[in-house]
Amino acid sequence: MMERKLVLFLLCITVLAPIVLYTDPLATQPGFLEDIQFGDEFPTLSVDAVREPSGIVYPENSSNPDQISVLDSGRAVASNTTTSPSGKNGDRKTRVLSQEDNQKARSETDDGAAIPPVSSRETSEGATAMESQTVLPTRSRNQQKPGKRSKGDSGRMPDAKIQQFRDQLMKAKVYLGLSSSKSDPEFGRELKERVKDVERTLAYATEDAELPINAQEKLEAMEQTLARRKQTQQDCCAVVEKLRGFYLSAEEQVRVHKKRELFLTQVAAKTLPRGVHCLSLRLTTDYYSLDSCRQQLPNRDKLENPRLHHYALFSDNVLATAVVVNSTVSHAKDPESHVFHIVTDKLNYAAMKMWFLANPPGKATVQVQNVEEFTWLNSSYSPVLKQLASRSMIDYYFRSQHAKSDENLKFRNPKYLSILNHLRFYLPEIFPKLSKVVFLDDDVVVQKDLTPLWAIDLKGKVNGAVETCGESFHRFDRYLNFSNPLIAENFDPHACGWAYGMNVFDLEEWKKQNITGVYHHWQNLNDDRLLWKLGTLPAGLITFWNSTYPLQRSWHVLGLGYSVKVEQKDVEAAAVIHYNGNLKPWLEIGMTKYRNFWSNYVDYNRAYLRDCNINP
Repeated sequence: MMERKLVLFLLCITVLAPIVLYTDPLATQPGFLEDIQFGDEFPTLSVDAVREPSGIVYPENSSNPDQISVLDSGRAVASNTTTSPSGKNGDRKTRVLSQEDNQKARSETDDGAAIPPVSSRETSEGATAMESQTVLPTRSRNQQKPGKRSKGDSGRMPDAKIQQFRDQLMKAKVYLGLSSSKSDPEFGRELKERVKDVERTLAYATEDAELPINAQEKLEAMEQTLARRKQTQQDCCAVVEKLRGFYLSAEEQVRVHKKRELFLTQVAAKTLPRGVHCLSLRLTTDYYSLDSCRQQLPNRDKLENPRLHHYALFSDNVLATAVVVNSTVSHAKDPESHVFHIVTDKLNYAAMKMWFLANPPGKATVQVQNVEEFTWLNSSYSPVLKQLASRSMIDYYFRSQHAKSDENLKFRNPKYLSILNHLRFYLPEIFPKLSKVVFLDDDVVVQKDLTPLWAIDLKGKVNGAVETCGESFHRFDRYLNFSNPLIAENFDPHACGWAYGMNVFDLEEWKKQNITGVYHHWQNLNDDRLLWKLGTLPAGLITFWNSTYPLQRSWHVLGLGYSVKVEQKDVEAAAVIHYNGNLKPWLEIGMTKYRNFWSNYVDYNRAYLRDCNINP
């Protein structure tokens, strides 16, 4: 019997005592177990069931705003109140923290700072605003959207430290240049060391994220050094003069760099791309491998038919010429009536001819001529040929250190030495049996049918062209020397200029008005280049003075080789677009904005182009 009592006693100690001990503390805690109603089965809790609420949450059955204390994590906690459970139907209690517990609660903001407790007065004053809007939880640093950098803790924009370092370097160099700094060698050595530290810090950094870990220390150290000097520096005039010197030096550097950029652009514009050079060599080799009977282009009977539509094109660039022909033929309503007269130099004659033998332009007719075979075009007949062969002209181009310096480097472009550039003044001599010719430069792209050009009545004028006087620099005084009395007495400085590149020439009127004679007269007067610099546009303005008929602007849009301001709608609506300027579309320096208008007419799958690695 005694053994049975002992077992029961031990059983009470080991079983009943723990139940008592664990049940009593639970009774003293907030009734979170009472929030859950137990039925026949345990409820299934989803993720949403345990997610913290966003925004402000009010205690159930509570309308007193003094009960609300907002935490940054999105929890709303009632303070200084207690809510008793209803005790019926399993209604949930609202869990309440006392003011003392609220002060102990920790909640982190974006910057990691604990939110202070909210007093009853503060919550009372802000209750109305809280009730009228939803407070969204703040996105923490770790929750930022990828690819976007936020502002720093002090509201600085991205890469603000980089700019601070640069500003510090500028100030430091100003102080080092002042006489007061030179009289204080200890400070000078310290400042130089700081400058070296900053320069090393910025060596490979282009944004704040690339700065080294100790960048902030370097920034603060430099700031302290500069602050000490600022306190002792009283000579404001010296600082101003030093800054003025920096400004003038920077202006001079900008001027030098712009001049260098212009020079390099001119060099790049004169350069023949490797692919185009390769193309010419391969075509030439293949041309001379053909039998003589296969070297002739078809439709020779159409070359002098005045009822057809004839184009004049003078170029030594095979690829550019191919684009002009391809774009014109692709938009022609009747390609069979279009005849292209291409004149090139001896070096590119075989290549040009071979290209159109291998790539005939549909039903259109192509003629390729060699300018060397124009025996009538010699220095005794053409003043410009005589000038191009003169010693002064050779010195001007090949011994430029002995020639007079020009402000504009474009006037030294060797293209002006090529007679191909001056053939446009000899159209009646080149095409004696034709009555009207459309002249096209090799840097244009045709986007519409040009057949209507032959139907335009030029009103007795010789040259049909688009005027370019929308800007002041496109008037006569831009191209001609009006300080010379010969120019001032014969021309209007404010007269509107016009464009070469797409022109309609009435050869019958040309002959009647002796336009070639007018050209020769003025070329002889400009032997010393005092009336205008080199080029064909100034000579054209003089030659066709009062003999030019203005065409609608949509026929010819210019500027795609030097200006990014040409409107897209104007380019798309134009019959002919012109890449005048240095940035030709076949060069790497060409503007990508307009390159597709040109490259659309180049078939890069052609064997010749693939072999020479010519790509879009």
